[in-house]
Amino acid sequence: MATTAQVLTNQPRHVLRSFGALIAGLFFVVILSTVTDVLMHATGVFPPWFTYMADSLFLLALAYRSVFSILACYITAWLAPNRPMLHALILGGIGVLMSAAGTVATWNKGREFGPRWYGIALIILSPPLAWLGGKIRLVQLNAKRTRGSTLMNV
Repeated sequence: MATTAQVLTNQPRHVLRSFGALIAGLFFVVILSTVTDVLMHATGVFPPWFTYMADSLFLLALAYRSVFSILACYITAWLAPNRPMLHALILGGIGVLMSAAGTVATWNKGREFGPRWYGIALIILSPPLAWLGGKIRLVQLNAKRTRGSTLMNV
């Protein structure tokens, strides 16, 4: 059993690891989304920056951003020192705040900043995508525990 001194000594380390897990997931999703956007524009899949883009292309962007969000939340849960689902959901909450800020900032800027449904979809999808990323990690951890306990019983 851990003493009070050991718990207090490990607490700052856990806070730093938690913060690092969140920053890693956030950097992953922001960098990967930005690089993918740049590549889509550079290869002609998307039109030039700040010009009208069809709804179908925003749907494509929503699809790859959703996959990146799940991966980012999984990475955050994987790096978390404890409570992986909580860490994934916190990153999802950060995603809601960032998506809401972007939606508010571009709400009346015109179609070149995207249809309103796109920003709303980003806000609505962030929590379930975060949950899914965390759930994948929990399933993985439970499989390891089950496999380990099965090996001990043999």
